[in-house]
Amino acid sequence: MNPFATIPIEERYAEFHKRYPALNLIGNTRMVEILCFREEFPEIRVYAKAEFTNPGGSLKDRPVRRMLLEAQIEGKLGKGQIVLDSSSGNAGIAYAMLGAMMHLPVTIVVPGNASKERKLRIQAHGATLIQTDPLEGYDEALREGHRIHEREPEKYFHCDQYANDNNWLSHFETTAPEILAQTEGNLTHFVGGIGTGGTITGVGRRLKRDLPGVEIVQIVPEDFPGIEGLKPLENPDDIIPKILDKSVIDQRVRVSSMDAARMCAILARYGIFAGQSSGAYLHGVYETAKRIRKGVIVTLLNDIGERYMSTGLWESR
Repeated sequence: MNPFATIPIEERYAEFHKRYPALNLIGNTRMVEILCFREEFPEIRVYAKAEFTNPGGSLKDRPVRRMLLEAQIEGKLGKGQIVLDSSSGNAGIAYAMLGAMMHLPVTIVVPGNASKERKLRIQAHGATLIQTDPLEGYDEALREGHRIHEREPEKYFHCDQYANDNNWLSHFETTAPEILAQTEGNLTHFVGGIGTGGTITGVGRRLKRDLPGVEIVQIVPEDFPGIEGLKPLENPDDIIPKILDKSVIDQRVRVSSMDAARMCAILARYGIFAGQSSGAYLHGVYETAKRIRKGVIVTLLNDIGERYMSTGLWESR
């Protein structure tokens, strides 16, 4: 079956949206113009999707909704099974929130250094939280999720956002079409990063299909201390998400945690309080603007700044 030949999302999920009305809060986020570079780059326009306005507070509500609903439609999620996945935090919140909404038990595996705010939000929705040793890196949470499922495959439905095509399809069907509609197709560049690979794959594929010539720019985070939500991929042992389509990527921009923090502070001075990965994306926007000098750049504000109060991101800002 051609994965692009899908029933419109409104029709496919209509019954679920009637049964669980809060699902209607996900997606259709507004786009805001980012003005902080206007003086330096007068011929550049920058726009960002306010994904922190989703009910779970992040972009991850989109793919988690689709992965869970498709699992139910396809009969993959058995009655009484526990939804299991690994997450750096935001997808874990989306699973926990939607699990509570849809009466599904949820277990989330996160690295121990995920922010306190993320972990508390997951637990607030009643999900079970398993933490892995932060010294073993981001990928240890992925490995532990697989080990748990392999030990008790009947007990758990392993959603596996790093290998689940419904992850990238959610962005192909919702995030990218919203970008195209809100800009009226007037964009030259899209800047995004890689956690599971779903966003850059789904948005990249749709934009390149519908807007030939658009350039997709990937943020490349430093290995340590890292940027929450963005996955290091340059070491030989790093796990490459199975759904990631590298062919959509045209340019790459390296970003440090300090770069991300600086951009978060700049955004805050313009009244936008966004999280660390959003700051990283904005640094990518800035570097892209320096390179092209003229164009329309679109990016995402992935989550909200309050989610990072315990991490030191906002100290002395």
